[in-house]
Amino acid sequence: MTQESRNKGIPLNLDWVDSVQMNRSAIERRCSTMTKRRSIKKDWQAAWLLKSLSCIDLTTLSSDDTAERVKRLCAKALQPLRPKLIEGLDLGKLKPRVAAVCVYHAFVKTAVEVLQNSGIPVAAVSTGFPHGLNPLLRRIEEIRDSVAAGAQEIDIVITRAHVFSQNWHGLYDEITSFREVCGNAHLKTILGTGELGTFRNVAKASLVCMMAGADFIKTSTGKEGVNATLPVSLVMLRMIREYFENTGYYVGFKPAGGIRTARQSLDWLVLMKEELGREWMEPKLFRFGASGLLTDIERQLEHHLTGRYSAAHRQPAA
Repeated sequence: MTQESRNKGIPLNLDWVDSVQMNRSAIERRCSTMTKRRSIKKDWQAAWLLKSLSCIDLTTLSSDDTAERVKRLCAKALQPLRPKLIEGLDLGKLKPRVAAVCVYHAFVKTAVEVLQNSGIPVAAVSTGFPHGLNPLLRRIEEIRDSVAAGAQEIDIVITRAHVFSQNWHGLYDEITSFREVCGNAHLKTILGTGELGTFRNVAKASLVCMMAGADFIKTSTGKEGVNATLPVSLVMLRMIREYFENTGYYVGFKPAGGIRTARQSLDWLVLMKEELGREWMEPKLFRFGASGLLTDIERQLEHHLTGRYSAAHRQPAA
């Protein structure tokens, strides 16, 4: 994706938004049959797991986060696989790496210092994460501060009340103001899909966020009762495809929350491949928001190499 193809947004089109329809049974059936008929084994599975690894936003968003924990997470981002595993899989030239490190604003400077010159961007959760209920000016100020501290990606939370009240002008204006203050930093809009109630609400919110200039649409904060699921992801991918077909702008997708196993990551990669194509399987357009996923990917890769599963603590994420 080039700078020219970055989503610049379009004027709010309420006729398009109002026309959105979703068939729940068809969506759930599609997800069920897709995952059952795809089986990725042996060398192919290892290759796909390495692709999953490259799309991870390695994340720590706990109330007890410390600077030292963030430094350890960044060290893991720089060296996501143990040297012996890299050597055994003959990955020396590949130099495995995650897509980004995602932290609270308070730790952006710490992460930027550790990751300096690595090419791994720092993403900051912003706008009153995880609820997004701070005053608008305060949320804008928070984005500005994170960008000034060195964050290259900003994960913002939408105001869910705009969706429930069908206040699409309010949601559009909110995201537009966030996109403007982000500047060159990429904007990921978190919908909180587990709280939006219906697939149609999810689809409409996705479309309005893209019209307002979002670079990514993201399922969840990871703090809701229900986070990323395949059916809700399919809804969002269908809207990304429709938006691309109508505007030519690329928009990325980020499922987050509850994705902890290597097997789950393969399901999402298959979904991306079948719904949007090979181009959307790269970190520039696809991310996992995860903390524990990397550990299981390492365990699966070690099993591929040795035929044995190791204990999870041998591959600590932080």
